[in-house]
Amino acid sequence: MPRRRCRARCHLWSTGFTVLEVVIVMATIAVLATMAVPAFERYRERARVFQAASDIGAMSLSIQRHAEDNRAFPDTLDEVGLAGRTDPWGRAYRYRNLSDEKGKGGARKDGRLNPLNSDFDLYSVGKDGETALPLPPPVSHDDVVRARNGRFIGLAKDFDP
Repeated sequence: MPRRRCRARCHLWSTGFTVLEVVIVMATIAVLATMAVPAFERYRERARVFQAASDIGAMSLSIQRHAEDNRAFPDTLDEVGLAGRTDPWGRAYRYRNLSDEKGKGGARKDGRLNPLNSDFDLYSVGKDGETALPLPPPVSHDDVVRARNGRFIGLAKDFDP
């Protein structure tokens, strides 16, 4: 008779999980999460950069169409109906008409201090929200810029003059 009771109790005990099994499963989940979360954040950041580059490309076309129709680049994004457009980080895109300026003191510049564009500058200040007119300082590396009059649109750190 005692054997039946033991078998019944032993059978019930063996159908559940032991504490060790639960700890191993939780540790495995924690390890996978520590690998997956940073990878997902990198993916999201690449998607934001891609979206900003796409926005800048589309906005550039609108600005160029305006210039063809009016024989001059707009002074502000408001003139082409793009005022208030924000980048994927929630900040306004920056625009500067370079065609009417004497000298290029206010233009974005590469590492040799040559202007990136001759027509207009259009860029996002990127994830950190900070920028400098020349691209080499680290605060500008995450900026999404338009360069070579639109032949390059991407991260400032990827621009090679």
